[in-house]
Amino acid sequence: MEKNKKFIIAIAALIGVIGIISFLAFNEFRKNKEMTELFAIEKEEMENEYNTFATQYDELQIQISNDSLHEKLESEKLKTQRLLEELRQVKSSNAAEIMRLKKELKTVRAVLRSYVMQIDSLNKINEALTKENQEVKTKYSAATVQISNLAAEKKNLNEKVSLAAQLDATNIVVTPMNKRGKKAKKVKDVKKIAITFTIVKNITAETGNKTLYLRIAKPDNDILTKGNTTFSYEDRNISYSIKKYIEYTGEEQSVTVYWDVEEFLPAGTYNVYIFADGNMIGQNSFQMR
Repeated sequence: MEKNKKFIIAIAALIGVIGIISFLAFNEFRKNKEMTELFAIEKEEMENEYNTFATQYDELQIQISNDSLHEKLESEKLKTQRLLEELRQVKSSNAAEIMRLKKELKTVRAVLRSYVMQIDSLNKINEALTKENQEVKTKYSAATVQISNLAAEKKNLNEKVSLAAQLDATNIVVTPMNKRGKKAKKVKDVKKIAITFTIVKNITAETGNKTLYLRIAKPDNDILTKGNTTFSYEDRNISYSIKKYIEYTGEEQSVTVYWDVEEFLPAGTYNVYIFADGNMIGQNSFQMR
């Protein structure tokens, strides 16, 4: 009886021990299962984050044109993709490897943040430089317009000064004269043509020796000449009737020249043109009947 009692006690104790061991084993299994599930969730989150970082590197590369920085971004992107592939190959139960890749992810995140800040700073500098460049272009355009306007004003002023400096012949009087030096009444009696005019006062004109050229045009516009006599006017040589040298002082000056008639003169309207310094400075017409 005593032996049976001890056996029963031993069996009961063994069952208790087995129960405790089973409980502990089950509890450990449950914990391991929970940890595996937790690591699986964490692994999925890490994969998503690695994917996001790789995509962000692509976006950053589009924003920059610096070759050196572009190569660095490409290197970091490839590293991120390599770590992502390692993570995909790791089992959820491999806690040590998941923890290692989690630390790597932290490093990748920090590096990416530094590049984002660096590129943002470069973009701000580029924006400032672009704005400054645009301002410089605007100022240059304004200066170009101003210079063009000043050049036009200068040209206009030079033309006005040049025009103001030209000599001017006024009071042009033509007198056909007979052989006695009197005014001829008929063209057949004309032996000499006297042309009197006044060079007006001009303080802006250049003083000194001047050569005056006179052209006398017949009614058919043929110029009275004696031989091959020409002068330069508007980039061509034209014939003249009379050449007169004067010394111009800037003051008003009267000039008289004569044309000796040695050719047949038809009746009609004649024109006289006076030139000096390459400019026509006066003209008038007269009748001979």
